[in-house]
Amino acid sequence: MSADAPQNLPASTERKDLVSAARADLVAFEEFILSVLNEWGLPTDNIIVSPGDRHVLLKNTPDILGELDATQLARSPYISKMILAGAAGLFDAALSYLWDETITQLRDRVADFDVAYFFDLAESDPARRAALQTRDDLSKINDAALLDAAKKIQLISDVAHHQLTHINYMRNHASAAHPNVEKLTGLKLADWLQTCIREVMQLKTRPVVAEIGRLLYNVKAAALAEAELKNAATFFDGLPHEQANNLANGLFGIYTPPTADPHVLDNVRLLWPELWPFVSEDTRRELGVKLARFRANADKDRADRAKELLELVDGGAAYLPESDRLVEIQEALDDLLRAHQGMNNFYEEPPVARRLRDVVGRHGEVPELLTAPYVATLVNVFLTNGYGTAWNAEPYYTELIKRFDGPQAAYALRSFAFQSIIPKLGDTLPRQKWVELVELVAPKLTEREDRVLLERVRAFTGTPDKLRADTKIAAQLKVWREAKGF
Repeated sequence: MSADAPQNLPASTERKDLVSAARADLVAFEEFILSVLNEWGLPTDNIIVSPGDRHVLLKNTPDILGELDATQLARSPYISKMILAGAAGLFDAALSYLWDETITQLRDRVADFDVAYFFDLAESDPARRAALQTRDDLSKINDAALLDAAKKIQLISDVAHHQLTHINYMRNHASAAHPNVEKLTGLKLADWLQTCIREVMQLKTRPVVAEIGRLLYNVKAAALAEAELKNAATFFDGLPHEQANNLANGLFGIYTPPTADPHVLDNVRLLWPELWPFVSEDTRRELGVKLARFRANADKDRADRAKELLELVDGGAAYLPESDRLVEIQEALDDLLRAHQGMNNFYEEPPVARRLRDVVGRHGEVPELLTAPYVATLVNVFLTNGYGTAWNAEPYYTELIKRFDGPQAAYALRSFAFQSIIPKLGDTLPRQKWVELVELVAPKLTEREDRVLLERVRAFTGTPDKLRADTKIAAQLKVWREAKGF
């Protein structure tokens, strides 16, 4: 026997001799049990597989089991049941037992890693997530979702996920779990046994997954030192894209429970801005959806915590739920107008303008209810107060105007008729800025009536404060207002 062989198994030659000897016994057992079933009036056709197929399974099994050590073998009861069922010719039952062992051991690997982190990725519904807390709750996650989440955190590889998903499919369609007419072979069962052993039972945590596990543990254990924070930030830069998204979900899940310890909250608040640049657009939106679900479930504490995290980072407010964003945008618009109309507008406008940019987001998405006040306010401040340009705020205004969609640009083109804009267009500087505004929105105008109006505005030879007096422009403006219900 080699030094590497498990000590509780016979040597390879001895094992094969045992299998060969067992084959004759299997034939005798089969003849006996089938005669009993026949005597009792039960069907005997296609109940058990042939002795030859069973022999193939048992011939290959010893070498496959040799990949496990004595400790691993001793804690694998369903493999014993699989072999017994296979030896009896009940391959469908053998497949069910094999899958039971695989899922049991995969749950153990998840629990050894970080079960809370796993649940945060496996269950997106906060109401159902609240019921998932311990290793025992892993049984509430169906097998397909368990495999998907294990792949998501890279606990298992993409190839392993594909192979295990196929075995799960066969278990659902060709095992004793459901009535079926599929035929299984000894070679297939042996191959699937080897796959489950190599991909789950011998699973070794990958370095990046282990690193995330250590970080999550440290975040929950004690306040992070400055050196640990810097190390974590360096680690984020090298994270695979998907793992950065997973870690964001994990930190989000740690931060939002109302029972989270103060040091945990402090740790997450320190790490969150460092991780945020590496989080994908889809994941950011998913976090906003989670906040909305907290609100829908009347879970105010979690919703407040989630909102804190999103507002903690640049641009995070753009991922707030629609109702939250509507309030945030309206408040920012009100504050911007107050700053613009104040005595120290050159100093007070920039921080409010930046806040508006962050809550609107890089795609310029604004609730439809706020389209008119949003455009009117931006045009108002872009045209200046007539005395000078708030040069530190103007880049924000230009950036936001460039983010206008078609309907927003259509409003801006017609803003010469807005009551808040009309007085400004009598001054020299706002007139100059009006020309800039028209060229900024021009590329966004795709509707035919908008393009026609654009050409009339460009061709108008008077000052912009007289645009609304032009008969053709006034007529077109009237049609537009009636269509909008003004």
